[in-house]
Amino acid sequence: MRKNILVLLSCAALLGACANDTETSTTTLTMGFAGLEDLGTDYVYEGWLIVDGAPVTAGRFSVDADGNPTPATIELDEAVVAAATTFVLTIEPTVGDDPAPSAVHILAGDIVGDSVDLTTSHGAALGTDFSSATGEFILETPSSMAPEDYAQGIWWLVPGTDGMAPGLALPTLPDGWTYEGWVVGPSGPVSTGTFASPDGADSDAAGPDAGPDGAGPPFPGQDFISPAQVLTGGYMAVISVEPVPDNSPMPFAIKPLADMDLEDVMAPMTQSMNNIAADTVPAGSISLGLSQTE
Repeated sequence: MRKNILVLLSCAALLGACANDTETSTTTLTMGFAGLEDLGTDYVYEGWLIVDGAPVTAGRFSVDADGNPTPATIELDEAVVAAATTFVLTIEPTVGDDPAPSAVHILAGDIVGDSVDLTTSHGAALGTDFSSATGEFILETPSSMAPEDYAQGIWWLVPGTDGMAPGLALPTLPDGWTYEGWVVGPSGPVSTGTFASPDGADSDAAGPDAGPDGAGPPFPGQDFISPAQVLTGGYMAVISVEPVPDNSPMPFAIKPLADMDLEDVMAPMTQSMNNIAADTVPAGSISLGLSQTE
């Protein structure tokens, strides 16, 4: 009888050891964000843990109109999280995605203890918070010889006796991002073209509605001659930061500069833009909690 009891105890101990061997420690990532926008049906956000310099996926999620992530928590292997040094958030295609991270890094942060503060200014994200961005522009229509058309064009440049100078001072963007100009009126936002640098022409030169009398200058901007669109009286100007590829024909959430009311002022007088980056640049945080799953 004593021998049978010892055998049973030994078997129980062995079974317990086997159960412990199959138990996996996981870390719960709890996410919170401010300023992230709903990407629509074609794109999602994806988190990445940087382990020994290589990215390991930390799950994909979407956000609603209020910026709340779904799912709000993600379970990951504790050993992977413990070895990670940085968390990076990217924008990825919903379908047909490459298993590696895209070039569109929007937020990143270093793991400190059991938390991560995510910013655009981290070197693994955009590398800036856009707080130094400045801008000014003129109302003018270089593609029209009619002086009365001046308020039908906007150009981010500064006229001078020695020629024209850039009207925008903007941080250089990493791969995966570009700038875009906009005028916003009663019918909504209209793009004036995308551009990588403020001292060169944008993607559509003087624009599809330009006049017949000349090309635009080598700076971002656009003319609205045909059909005519007067940009004063309830119009605003915006510079946004857009992902490449773009998730939407509308302005992206990150908007460093804006002028909320275009004045009826002729060139060479310029109008200044306000830096609104603090109100539009997203941020986030992640907390790590330990749980046990079988």
